Amino acid sequence: MSEWKLNIIPSSARPILFDEKLCIGCNSCVNVCQVDILVPNPEKGKAPIVAYPGECYYCGCCGMACPTGALELHHPLMNQAKFIPKKEAK
Repeated sequence: MSEWKLNIIPSSARPILFDEKLCIGCNSCVNVCQVDILVPNPEKGKAPIVAYPGECYYCGCCGMACPTGALELHHPLMNQAKFIPKKEAK
């Protein structure tokens, strides 16, 4: 069996947060991630590792695949804007 080493890429983005109490380490989120930012944790039953946080598309597939609701997707501040309907001139 070959071993590989994971170098986590530093980023200010924190797209996914895991609730360690709810995560069962099933890796469903890892399997559906479209951009492969998640890596299975070598410790059984632990939350996956977010190895490439800056590459997240914020698609939400990981959250939909999680059977326990253990992860939370956090969009960047610039994407959290709320649009207010334009008032018509009187």
